Amino acid sequence: MTGPAMLSAGPGGLSCPSGGFHIDPWRPAELAVITHAHADHARKGSGRYIAAADSVGVLRHRLGADIDITGLAYGEPVTLGDTRVSLHPAGHVLGSAQVRVETSAGVWVVTGDFKRDPDPTCAPFEPVSCDVLVTEATFGLPVYRWPAPSLVARQIFDWWQCNAAAGRPSVLFCYAFGKAQRVLAELTAFTDQAVYVHGAVDAITQLYRDAGVDMLPTRPVTSSRSADYAGALVVAPPGAAGSAWMRRFTPCATGFCSGWMSIRGQRRRRGYDRGFVLSDHADWKGLLATVRDSRAKRILTTHGRDAALIRYLGELGHDAAPLETPWGGRDGESASDESGDAP
Repeated sequence: MTGPAMLSAGPGGLSCPSGGFHIDPWRPAELAVITHAHADHARKGSGRYIAAADSVGVLRHRLGADIDITGLAYGEPVTLGDTRVSLHPAGHVLGSAQVRVETSAGVWVVTGDFKRDPDPTCAPFEPVSCDVLVTEATFGLPVYRWPAPSLVARQIFDWWQCNAAAGRPSVLFCYAFGKAQRVLAELTAFTDQAVYVHGAVDAITQLYRDAGVDMLPTRPVTSSRSADYAGALVVAPPGAAGSAWMRRFTPCATGFCSGWMSIRGQRRRRGYDRGFVLSDHADWKGLLATVRDSRAKRILTTHGRDAALIRYLGELGHDAAPLETPWGGRDGESASDESGDAP
């Protein structure tokens, strides 16, 4: 038995009545505990915010410099009502966190978005034992199994150099918060060349530099007609594809970084020349490892393709079920982005 439900999903999102807070609320709340600063998890309007210390800078950038926010070190406990809450690394993006909630009835952990693969731009995922695990299932199908990030970075570098030899710019579409910075950090293993970045990428990249993350040097793409991008790598958000902004690079080669690129036909349907399988979410093996490591008695899934995961966990003997929330499109790996704001 896992005791009474400590967290419940409603119109405002995932709430903890005994603690007086919401986790990643869908609507403004009195107190919001935020897993990370992506737009489908962090929204404006709440009275107070609690988040991991590493995410405070990005949250102020996105939600407003004057928000009332408390940054916690990973593992630092805080008492909220009748609960004891702490944040633990999720490995998703800079400052991403799992939320551990403890009462006399037991322990729940909400993973938020997470990944198990190494990432030089954020703290690695930390398994947290609990009674009930609330896990994302964005890529909850066995077909999703990620290659080594170092291998993908090598593929990106080789593609860039091949295009450079032909005098073509390489425009790589990456979500502006998280994925773009990860690419810039992974490429330091192969070069120290400067990379051009879209304005939406530039602002977030500076916040990563402020946090001490080592990445390739970057230059903003300018409106100057005399700028020469032949042979350059340009990192831009997916929303820039097909826009007037792209005309300055014509003719160019285009690529896209996403876990969705592991499915044959996705690259062709989206019109990119190359697809690179680099995701900031857990793949099938990562999801199963996290369930195992949590030692949870009950598994609740959110987001994405959870039917197959729930069925498989049931076959393994786990008590698994979906947790319906109002959380919508996948900000971290979505087919559409927010005009360059998505990760």
